[in-house]
Amino acid sequence: MFVEERHALILDELNRNGKVRVKDLSEKFSVTEDLIRKDLHTLEEAGKLKRKYGGAILIKQNVHREVAAQRKNVNTEAKRKIANIAYSLIQPGTIIFLDISTTNIELAKILAQNNLPVTVVSNMIEVVQILSHSEINVIMIGGEFDYGRDGFIGTMAYNMVKNFRFDQSFIGVVGVDLDENEVTTYMANEGMLKTLVLENSKQTYMLCENAKLNQQGNYKFAKVSDFTGCILEGSISQERKTQFKEEQVNVLY
Repeated sequence: MFVEERHALILDELNRNGKVRVKDLSEKFSVTEDLIRKDLHTLEEAGKLKRKYGGAILIKQNVHREVAAQRKNVNTEAKRKIANIAYSLIQPGTIIFLDISTTNIELAKILAQNNLPVTVVSNMIEVVQILSHSEINVIMIGGEFDYGRDGFIGTMAYNMVKNFRFDQSFIGVVGVDLDENEVTTYMANEGMLKTLVLENSKQTYMLCENAKLNQQGNYKFAKVSDFTGCILEGSISQERKTQFKEEQVNVLY
């Protein structure tokens, strides 16, 4: 096997699992552990990974916010899959919170199409606009525009949310770090509102495209273990499933 081919396979393993171990790679490729360490050093020098004792971890991609118009048409099929799973969890007669998330736009469309008898509370403008054409009871959270100009955050929004108690909340995330047990978003002011929603919800679900397991935002607003479940677009590695299970978080896809 050529060195370049081994490097590509190491990176593929890293992208699927978030980390690799020297011993496992040595056995997989039937080469010495010293050679694997050399491979990892080379890949670290190229900015592909970060070495840790006994192996290496993926370098999380830091994601900066774009306005909703730029984000909502990206990876739409994955968002629809996640939204359909989320919809299957919602029971008639409940009160749910949909926060600022382009996946929640897809969920709002499904709710409106089915006229599910629930109460939806949301701080996202487009979610409210979609539901306004249905018979669903809608409560809009107001305040100051968020950075992406697609919803409301800040003190006024926080004060409105703090008096609600939700049966379920569906929360958009920027990044999920299973190794560090942290969930991130873009900025502190929207992160604080997400944290409050989590605290005031009986069940909480993160809406997480698979790629977000390799991304991070600028503000940690929760632990992975704070959530009831993580809704993904498709299957993940057994190792990641185990990490979610250790945090007592259900994985749905």
